[in-house]
Amino acid sequence: MEQILNRTVLYESHLANDAVIVPFAGWEMPLRFGSILAEARSVRASIGMFDVSHMARIWIRGNESADFLNWLTTADVHKTGLNRARYTLLCDRFGGIIDDCIFYKLSDDEYLLIVNASNRDVVWNWLMQWKSKNFQSISLEDRTMEISMVALQGPRASSLLDQIAPGLSESIGRFRCVEADVGGIKSLVGRTGYTGEDGFEIMPASENVLQLWSLFKNLGVTQCGLASRDILRLEAGLLLHGTDMDVDRNPIEAGLERFVDMDSESVCTEALQVIERQGTKDRLVGFQMTERGVPRHAYSILSGNQVIGFVTSGGYSPTLDRNIGLGYVSSNMASPGSELSIDIRGKLVQAEVVETPFYSYRRV
Repeated sequence: MEQILNRTVLYESHLANDAVIVPFAGWEMPLRFGSILAEARSVRASIGMFDVSHMARIWIRGNESADFLNWLTTADVHKTGLNRARYTLLCDRFGGIIDDCIFYKLSDDEYLLIVNASNRDVVWNWLMQWKSKNFQSISLEDRTMEISMVALQGPRASSLLDQIAPGLSESIGRFRCVEADVGGIKSLVGRTGYTGEDGFEIMPASENVLQLWSLFKNLGVTQCGLASRDILRLEAGLLLHGTDMDVDRNPIEAGLERFVDMDSESVCTEALQVIERQGTKDRLVGFQMTERGVPRHAYSILSGNQVIGFVTSGGYSPTLDRNIGLGYVSSNMASPGSELSIDIRGKLVQAEVVETPFYSYRRV
């Protein structure tokens, strides 16, 4: 049976603006509006916007909300201040990564959890399982269709936001959020994003998102699609669930241990403590090509003539003007400077392990 795909409220607007639409994680989403590289460059040099309404938005309410999230994520939720955002991981009992997500603390008894679109159902079922078992007093509400989300990203994001909401950017520090009036539209605004640039993720009621999108477009903000977003997140060394990590990988292997509070009592803490003590066979690394060739997902990575891993993400970086990638390799080959080969359609092409992120913007 053919899958019926969801559409964001902005779908018709995207079509009217010549977007190339593709199926993605159960949604019909814009891959690009024009040149993919031009969109990526606009975000790095100026400003761009993305329709990210496909990502799930789940509200958690009740006096056990913090305990609930603390049990299910790798963060110490109790140390999170009011109107703060935290990047964290949802892991199973064995430490496998169910999803990576961001939560916002809206009050002592209310949190917003942002979940990857591809994992919406899996995460919802996982949350409901633990609510029913241990946290029956909390309430869960999936408001993905009611509340939309637009990511405004780039070095001009704060000045443009202040143009229509004077002083707003100064009131929101990195990984903080506020309720605000954005050009006459009531929204939750978080200083978060997935591009490696400064920027904001703005969440208005869905009936108002077209007005917000049009406002930004009329102010000259570049419309961007999934393809440029993927380039930008790779340059910033940001992982994609289902590609760079999944339930068969743990945060230690994926290089995400800095987001794990090993002292916090959670569903996965015991397993991750054991993994941390024992070490891992593989590690996710960043690499750059030292010979001509574009690494792609699932290409083999070799040391000498021995396959030691595989590429998870790769491509051309317009910001750095080089080919870069992420991949799992044997832990003994994970140090920066280690020489690798990538099997690109039967030809071994040289590469080198490097520190990530590949690109990092300068905070002012």
